[in-house]
Amino acid sequence: MSWALQRQSRLPWGSWTRLCGSLTEWSETRRAYLCAASVPGDCSFSVAHSPSSCRRCVHGQGGSQEPLAQPSSLRHVPNALRNVASSEAIKKHRKSLSAWFSHQPNEERQFGPSFSLDAVHVDPVIRESSLEEILKPSPDLTIQHQLQQPCSRVISLQNLFDVDACGQEVKTVVLFGTVGTGKSTLIKKMVVDWCHGRLPHFELVIPFSCEDLSQSHSPISLRRLITKKYQHLRDVVPVLGTSNLRMLFILNGLERLNLDFRLAGTELCCDPNEPVPPTAIVVNLLRKYLLPEANIIVTTRPSAVRRIPGKYVGRYAEICGFSDTNLQKLYFQMRLSQPGCTGEDGSGNSPGSRSGEQDNLVEMLSRNLERHNQIAAACFLPSYCWLVCTTLHFLYFTKTVPPTQTLTGIYTSFLRLNFSGEVLDSTDPNNISMMKYVAKTVGKLAHEGVMSRKTCFSEEDLQQCFEVEMKTESELNLLEVFRSDVFRFFLTPCVQPGKEHTFVFTIPAMQEYLAALYVVLGEKKTLAQRVGKELSEIFGKVSEDIVVVLNIISKVLPLRFLPVLLNLLKIFPRYFSRLSGKDRDTIARTMAEEMFKEEDYFNDDVLDQINSSILGMEGPMRHPDEWVSDDEVFELFPIFMGGILSRRNRAILEQLGCSIKNLAAFEIAKAMKKTVIRNSRKGLPPSELMDYLFFLHEFQNERFTAEAIRSLRTVNLSSVKMTPLKCSVLASVMGTTCHEVEELNLTSCNLDTSSLRTLFPVLLRCKALHLQLNSLGPDACKEICDLLLHDKCVVSNLRLANNPLGEQGAQFLAEALAGNRSLTRLSLLHTSLGDRGVEVIAQHLAKNEHLQELNLGYNSLTDTAALALVEAAKKHVTLNTVHLYFNDISEEGKRELHTLRVDQDGIRVLVFLTAGTDVSDYWSNILSIVHKNLPFWDRERVRQHLALILQDLESSRRQTANPWRKAKFLRVETEVKRMLGRLQHGSL
Repeated sequence: MSWALQRQSRLPWGSWTRLCGSLTEWSETRRAYLCAASVPGDCSFSVAHSPSSCRRCVHGQGGSQEPLAQPSSLRHVPNALRNVASSEAIKKHRKSLSAWFSHQPNEERQFGPSFSLDAVHVDPVIRESSLEEILKPSPDLTIQHQLQQPCSRVISLQNLFDVDACGQEVKTVVLFGTVGTGKSTLIKKMVVDWCHGRLPHFELVIPFSCEDLSQSHSPISLRRLITKKYQHLRDVVPVLGTSNLRMLFILNGLERLNLDFRLAGTELCCDPNEPVPPTAIVVNLLRKYLLPEANIIVTTRPSAVRRIPGKYVGRYAEICGFSDTNLQKLYFQMRLSQPGCTGEDGSGNSPGSRSGEQDNLVEMLSRNLERHNQIAAACFLPSYCWLVCTTLHFLYFTKTVPPTQTLTGIYTSFLRLNFSGEVLDSTDPNNISMMKYVAKTVGKLAHEGVMSRKTCFSEEDLQQCFEVEMKTESELNLLEVFRSDVFRFFLTPCVQPGKEHTFVFTIPAMQEYLAALYVVLGEKKTLAQRVGKELSEIFGKVSEDIVVVLNIISKVLPLRFLPVLLNLLKIFPRYFSRLSGKDRDTIARTMAEEMFKEEDYFNDDVLDQINSSILGMEGPMRHPDEWVSDDEVFELFPIFMGGILSRRNRAILEQLGCSIKNLAAFEIAKAMKKTVIRNSRKGLPPSELMDYLFFLHEFQNERFTAEAIRSLRTVNLSSVKMTPLKCSVLASVMGTTCHEVEELNLTSCNLDTSSLRTLFPVLLRCKALHLQLNSLGPDACKEICDLLLHDKCVVSNLRLANNPLGEQGAQFLAEALAGNRSLTRLSLLHTSLGDRGVEVIAQHLAKNEHLQELNLGYNSLTDTAALALVEAAKKHVTLNTVHLYFNDISEEGKRELHTLRVDQDGIRVLVFLTAGTDVSDYWSNILSIVHKNLPFWDRERVRQHLALILQDLESSRRQTANPWRKAKFLRVETEVKRMLGRLQHGSL
């Protein structure tokens, strides 16, 4: 029943909720198929468009229906048929179609050179339907209820042309599905299969794009149309209609054509040589009046199914996507396990390790699909499975500098693949772009959700965004088409208990993207701004005409008031253009405010948030379905706003009917510059700083980024998990300038050798470099050695504490010390150097002329290595401080080290907390370092060292008679006892 007939202006309470009922059979099948991988359904199927997503197609039986006028002798000429089927023309046609339809869009090339539509694919579920079922109102069902219902009407592609329930032959099949279910990819895969001989039932397949046919209204014959699109068939066309050639016509995207099946609208035509409009050819093919022996497959959106009278359709089939999580898992397994999927690998990792990373990724995703029903609900659509895979590929396998993609670019390309060239309703004279309609309506809902920090939307919320401003029948009809074809692409029923009658965005990040698009397009306007824009356009057009007339009059009657009148007429457009300028200031201010919200300061960075939303949290966690509104964060919103303003994304959005002018982007960037740079100087927490750097990467404005980065003298990213993508982003953003960085803190960032290689140009410019707690081994020391020996290196303070460098790493560092000219402080605390490693360093110290402080604490040094190091340090020109505490130095060795003095030997050795009968001046420094590193050290060994230190303090206190010194000893003893107590109770 038409929704427009149910209600003229407002939807009843259940009308939005009933949308989920049409998903009833989506979630019921448990059958998986292998064939060819999918890209989100390319809306415009034409030989000029790239392939997308679904299954290897095999035809059904459906024999040929012979025309009445056909001589019976032609039915008994198998040799002639074989000659036609195997002719050179058809071979060329197969080859041409295969080459054309096998082309992959740029978005697919990331999955590796071996990836192709013909090689890897998962089949979506196809459910047999009927016209009555399509027209009846959707039942009020939830997805959870649908998952429990059996589905007995699943039909495979092999059986599409089987006889129907009444035993009648099926010649015309209508395949329909909402946006994103994979209609276009299914057809493309069928064509490729036929080209490779996997559809032997059909001797000739002729695909037509209805979008292509809609561009021409000039009369043309069917034979001329075929040879115009496929010139290789010019030798085959003459036999069409005169032989029982088994032929399949494919009409993709029927919603793009306005068909009239009335005889008064489209005349009958059975002659393939008769020139008629392309729509008349399609109508007569479907009537079976033209080439009645041909089989026909039509794909369309649900709203256009009724354009074909039911008497001309043999079977209706609905493409329901991946209604089983097993299909989703199979899809992900194929996509993410492709050879070459990881892209260029300069890390030196073995193929086995890369394969293990891919397998682990697939396993984590599978587990999250099993426990997180909302993600499984989103992945009903093959298009969203593609988006998940592309996002994971971006997060895990981006290694180039600068990154070849942006997250905003992925979402923009995703929308282009699904909505490029699409109008919401081809019967509407305004030809409204589908994406523009989505930005104005769904974008408004998304923005209101972001502003109120909510992700679940009720029936009233939907009515407010979609119905309030509807005033005409045309607007109501457009909304009906949107509900039928597009609504489920963006919004899906919530599966959380107690929220079954609410809706959430199919992919959470899509809410933030559409909210950002809504704001950047200027759709968020006050009443004064909307009225002002309309008046500005009116006055601008009227004033131009009046100015022309007055200019003519002024030449005949030179009146003095005319120049004044002309200037007054020009005031209105100028005034309202200023209002639009203020609107851009508002966009810039919104972006800056959302970027630096203090309540989001202690969240994970946005890349980790996206990763967790797809793969789930590692370790103990609350179930994602149990999250409450207080947990909702929208830190991607301002990042998407910046990303949408990039030149590449604006160009793609222009193709979708969402125009953002260069001047508008320039003015927004100019207005945003001062606010963003000022806020970035406040000292952001590490995760927020990573978000800020990612925003600059997404913005893709090198001049803006350079100015913003010059203000960053200290970069603290400690405890941020620096994935290859984050390293690439950091290197790319910091690479826009050449200024020196005072301090770069990468403590506990999961760095490895490939990370250091990626960040090499940035590390060269850092004066203080913190790399502790990163599990860096000997291989990483080779990169650090190259760094320190580089002639442009300015590193003066290098901290490598708590990394398993080992003796081999010490060899590389010793070589670096010998040739480096910038390093003054080096910390190798707890780096497993041992005696041999320290001896190597001691041998190379003589060649260094700039080092001032060296920390070799907690490295299992014995007396021999420690004394050899100190002897080398005494001869060093600038080295004045050596840290040797928590090593295996005997009492005799300590006494010998204790005799060293700065004034005598030019060296200070920090090895214990006492200095004879006094407390060492550096006792607080030593205990502070111990306290900071306790979580990463062997606690039993630390406890033994602290016990020895306590004994040493007590012994020294008893030897002194000075009450002041005794008091100092007691104070230090108290600190050590407190640390020992907390260590034993596990509170440190």
